[in-house]
Amino acid sequence: MLDFLIAFFTDYGYIAVFGILILCGFGLPVPEDITLVSGGVISGLDLANPHTMCFVGLAGVLIGDSTMFLAGRIFGYRIQRIRTFRRILSPRRFSQIQRKFKQYGLSLLFVARFLPGLRSPIFLVAGMSRRIPYHTFILMDGFAALISVPVWVYLGYFFADNLDLLMEYVGDVQKMIYLALGLVFAVVLIIYLKKRFHSKLNKFTSDDGEHEAGAAATTTATASTSAEPKASAPTATAATVEATTSATEAAPKAEASLTTPAEPIKPAETSEKSEAAESKKD
Repeated sequence: MLDFLIAFFTDYGYIAVFGILILCGFGLPVPEDITLVSGGVISGLDLANPHTMCFVGLAGVLIGDSTMFLAGRIFGYRIQRIRTFRRILSPRRFSQIQRKFKQYGLSLLFVARFLPGLRSPIFLVAGMSRRIPYHTFILMDGFAALISVPVWVYLGYFFADNLDLLMEYVGDVQKMIYLALGLVFAVVLIIYLKKRFHSKLNKFTSDDGEHEAGAAATTTATASTSAEPKASAPTATAATVEATTSATEAAPKAEASLTTPAEPIKPAETSEKSEAAESKKD
């Protein structure tokens, strides 16, 4: 594969590298890292400029990845009806990638750049979800490409004279990349589990606090309810005693008024006769 790509790139230069990288974004079964290394090799053979090759490599990588993302964004879930994309993204792989997105979030976009065979399906699912803005996608993918593209291009550039040693170094670099990805996944998993543990702990603590507050409020309400009858009892007793005393004092007065004889009322005629007799005497 390396010899074929070197010969092809020698004949067609930057355009060939750019076109192959875009096709890799569409799922072409050609390793992207070998394509970039081949571009670095022709730069080491003085057939291209290594810095320009890095720029061409970045452009091809980002355009190819963006094409997959935008295809998923535009067509949505209907893209699975197209045979070409259905081969790239089977229903089983689609469900697996969805679970990975829920678990790792945007970090999966960064890691996908270093995962041959999974890169295109991950970018398709990211676009199909329509929850990730394009600028966020290009930022994550671009940051990963700024790491991977120069590594492969300059590796081919510095070891262009010894292809056997170059392929050994390519294998070693791939192992280092996978080791680094494993460490990244481990760190992300630890952070995720730690946040989940703290959220459950905070929820458990808040539930206990609410339970204690509710119990205290219930105790206070019970105490106040039981204290109210005790406070009103003396008042009711005093009112009853006062009412009884008033009734007792009023009873003799009522009896005395009933036993005292009423003064006789003099008729008007008697008073007139007495007045006439007095006048005759005079």
